[in-house]
Amino acid sequence: MSSGPSRRRLLAGAGAAAAAAGVGAATGYLARPAATQTARPQADGAATVPFYAPHQAGIATPAQDRLAFGSLNAVDGATREDLRELLKAWTTAAAAMTNGKLVGENTRPYAPPLDTGEAIGSPVSRLTITIGYGPSLFDQRFGLAGRKPEALAQLPPLPNENLDPDYTGGDLCIQACSDDPLVAFHAVRNLARIGMGVVAHNWMELGFGRTSTTTTSQATPRNLLGFKDGTRNIKAEQTALMDDYVWVGGETDQPWLRGGSYLVARKIRVFVENWDRDYLQDQQNVIGRTKAEGAPLTGGGEFTPPGFQATAADGQPVIPPSAHIRLASFEHNDGTRILRRGYSFTDGIDPQAGTLLGGLFFIAFMKNPAQFIRLQRSLAADALNEYIKHTGSAVFACPPGLRWDQHGGQHWGDTLFS
Repeated sequence: MSSGPSRRRLLAGAGAAAAAAGVGAATGYLARPAATQTARPQADGAATVPFYAPHQAGIATPAQDRLAFGSLNAVDGATREDLRELLKAWTTAAAAMTNGKLVGENTRPYAPPLDTGEAIGSPVSRLTITIGYGPSLFDQRFGLAGRKPEALAQLPPLPNENLDPDYTGGDLCIQACSDDPLVAFHAVRNLARIGMGVVAHNWMELGFGRTSTTTTSQATPRNLLGFKDGTRNIKAEQTALMDDYVWVGGETDQPWLRGGSYLVARKIRVFVENWDRDYLQDQQNVIGRTKAEGAPLTGGGEFTPPGFQATAADGQPVIPPSAHIRLASFEHNDGTRILRRGYSFTDGIDPQAGTLLGGLFFIAFMKNPAQFIRLQRSLAADALNEYIKHTGSAVFACPPGLRWDQHGGQHWGDTLFS
């Protein structure tokens, strides 16, 4: 049975409430959007990241400490107009939340609150909200088949994966990043609530401890293996590399995606108990770097280029042929690069084995998902595969950023549906 009328009333109410929140912020950022996504410095975690910009925030933005990632599917009976109105309501709500505003004020005591409320009093802490469209969104349901980018397709079977169907795919995704875990969770929860009757949760993951750095101003973090992670990641300041490998350009068959990017998410289980029993030198050989300093085994400091051609006295490569940094390197993959933006996660303890259910929630942005496929196939012989397993997977097309001018702001979906 279609729930169209109630669905439209819900979206109309959510959109009006979010619009009201935006009006309340008219003397702040929303009236004067910046063109870049550098956080405005403020005390006590109140820094904000501009929402309106050429690219969506949360991609090249300096990586925050916490993540809430939600995959959602459209419900049966949802229409093209429902989806369009949802994206409009989401835009207004996201603009309000990233500016530290509630989605709406609670003025009707006998109606559900307009904002879920758990983040009231919390600083915005550089909140960014990024959305993406999955391949399944472009089927026959919403008349979007002609708008599907040719490069957007479910990933093919890849080495070292045993995917859980409960952690795969999705029509839409919401990536919320913040230095405050409650603020990130609040963003995904609020947008999902606004979408009730149009979309429903597919799967969700919470991340802590970023496992990559996206700007030169950030120190390289460590993953659950205890190693520095993302030393050679693309940095936002490397604009030529960002254009070559991250931002979709004129090569796409869909003009609405230019300035956007593709997001690949992979849930990677790390068998930490096995890893923790391995001796230090073997751990370093598996990765190809020293554990404490993060330097390549060929010497130097963390940012010294690895000497992949160097050999030891016995004639064997100093960095083993199966070392992770060798097989993942752009030198080994005809220059292929991606922008990594992952987080550690834990889902508790395996009740049968008593081992940790945790690992890396890998997120990466790229101009074409073929870049990830190339790299992952290169990692088929990775020594690290003994200690990890890919258990979840999804790919999404992330539209470009939104404009704000004297006539107001664009909404997600404007170009998709035009």
